[in-house]
Amino acid sequence: MSRIQDILAKADRDGTAGRFQPPPALKASAPAAVLDKAFEGAPPIGVSAFTPTAMPVAAPVRPEPRTARATLHPALVAAIAPHSDIAEHYRAIRSKLTPREEQGPLRTIGITSPGAGDGKSVTAANLALTMAQELQSRVVLIDADLRHPTVHSLFAVDRGPGLSEVLQGEATLDEALIHLPELQLALLPAGHAPDYPTELLGSTAMRRMLDALGGRFDRMVLDLPSALPLADVGTVAPYTDGVLMVIRAGVTQRPALDQALAIFEPQKVVGVVLNETSV
Repeated sequence: MSRIQDILAKADRDGTAGRFQPPPALKASAPAAVLDKAFEGAPPIGVSAFTPTAMPVAAPVRPEPRTARATLHPALVAAIAPHSDIAEHYRAIRSKLTPREEQGPLRTIGITSPGAGDGKSVTAANLALTMAQELQSRVVLIDADLRHPTVHSLFAVDRGPGLSEVLQGEATLDEALIHLPELQLALLPAGHAPDYPTELLGSTAMRRMLDALGGRFDRMVLDLPSALPLADVGTVAPYTDGVLMVIRAGVTQRPALDQALAIFEPQKVVGVVLNETSV
């Protein structure tokens, strides 16, 4: 203790005790008055001076719609010859669906037939055109016949990207949809042939895609695969509100019709269209 007391006594005699001289590098570089002025109104130490500001979040930008000018097949009489007797028959089909809607909405309508060549694709296209004209509603025609697509040929548009690419995650709806402004109609072509069409049509991706389209369109008309002999149509039918069965006069046999109808729940079939008849 005597040694420590001697050191303190010596420091007191020299006048160095209690004073701290900062090294030159740590001395303030501005007068105290200036520093005091600079910190006027500053928050006390320990309180953040930063007020977070919410950054604006940009809304997702939807790409410009893919539009085309269609070259119509002569069979599309609802657009080519809207005042013809045949076009009137398609309007009659549309009007006969109205009573059925009293039992529930028919926003998603599938068109099929017992076999190939019965005219289901032409019927689907003309019905979609008629709906777009008469109801002034947003209508999309979907080619769900992934094995034998026809819609792109009827309107002379690109086959893909289309439904197949959308379901496989290879394209978005905006990339696949084709808008035909002069016809007030949108098309979703089939796309390129997939390896497993039955599985794609019955997939959760198909249901989700139809849900997404339901937010954009008032009516969805699906050109479904033929009912026989494959199982494709049975996998996608549950996703529709109703199904129209197209048969061909003088060609479709009654056993084939009965077998095709048996695929669907009775309440799902909203009507049968007799095609190519003079009656």
